[in-house]
Amino acid sequence: MPENANIEQISFLGLAKQNLRKLSMFIMLGLILLVFAVLTNGVNLTPRNITNIFIQNSYILILAVGMVLVIIIGNIDLSVGSVVAFSGALSAMLYNTGIGLIPTLLLSLLIGAAIGVFQGFWIAFVGIPAFITTLAGMLFFRGLTYIITNVSPISLRDDGFKKIASGSLNIPGFTIGSMDGLSIVVMVIAVVLLVFFTLRQRRKQISNGFSVLPLRYTILKVASLSALIIFVFLRFAAYRGIPTVGLVLFIVTAIFVFLTNNTVIGRYIYAVGGNAKSAKLSGINSEQVVFITHIIMGVLCGLSGVVFTAYMNSALPQAGNQFELDAIASCYIGGAAASGGIGTIIGAITGGLVMGVINNGMSLMNIGADWQYVVKASILLLAVFYDIWSRRKSGLG
Repeated sequence: MPENANIEQISFLGLAKQNLRKLSMFIMLGLILLVFAVLTNGVNLTPRNITNIFIQNSYILILAVGMVLVIIIGNIDLSVGSVVAFSGALSAMLYNTGIGLIPTLLLSLLIGAAIGVFQGFWIAFVGIPAFITTLAGMLFFRGLTYIITNVSPISLRDDGFKKIASGSLNIPGFTIGSMDGLSIVVMVIAVVLLVFFTLRQRRKQISNGFSVLPLRYTILKVASLSALIIFVFLRFAAYRGIPTVGLVLFIVTAIFVFLTNNTVIGRYIYAVGGNAKSAKLSGINSEQVVFITHIIMGVLCGLSGVVFTAYMNSALPQAGNQFELDAIASCYIGGAAASGGIGTIIGAITGGLVMGVINNGMSLMNIGADWQYVVKASILLLAVFYDIWSRRKSGLG
């Protein structure tokens, strides 16, 4: 179908410049994978290792989804590591009573939501800065964790809980060649849906008179993302199938991508982060938006606590140590602005994967924890520097 000649087409070079913040994180992730492939003789790209990267970083990626919303509204949450430890300990205690996995999961989410209500109240309605409130929360919930665990690990009654983190989704006997059949089917469906929704969105933009990507750029974008999907799912298929926690992460990501892009509360979050006073004058209840955002963060802390407890197969009193720093770093590396108002769910996930791939690659190279801290700190500093520099360059800073 011929496109309306009056619709302004954005040049490939101009679009690349405008979207450099979005594109750079994907380029960075790809380059880091290639660099470590050379340094580790391809070990980092093996099916087992790719699966382990997702499993080992799943709880940080879940936290990053909530943290990027908090950062967008101009706040920060330093308590997430302690809340993960607290909710994880309670989830282990609940599971050990014999109530079952699903009730334990639901109650853990409610515990996280209650913590979000508690902290969100002080931040949104009392006016205590988020930094101070969540710093207090970090100490408060760490102390409660030590109290309820008696500073001792809580073992789980059986391995049912462990399957959340280490289990795989597959159909016994369903294979395609030597690979897991379900992974291949899901891969094909994912690629088809990506192509369908990308083209549908493009047609919708054209029909509404918006500027659109050049078709060649759209094809390149879809091809690149499809290649990434195919690469990951073929690795899953060659090992044990789709990790259970991968499904959990996908559901969380899909929900909050939809929330930020297609709902009123999503638009309000960006409005409050961009300019809280202007949002207030526009009729947006800024306090309520901040309150809801911190509740979301609490719920995701509860979920992350369950996943980490499942990963460790026990609740540890020291769990969650520095999780808040990893989640915050994931958001900034993924393109969130230090000043608020800018950030995406996909960006935070990509930033978390960048950190995870770097940690994994350095571990495969037997680089000590001391140098790993140095490298991660340098990457975080450079990410924030890039944010500030690019905003000044564009006249936004």
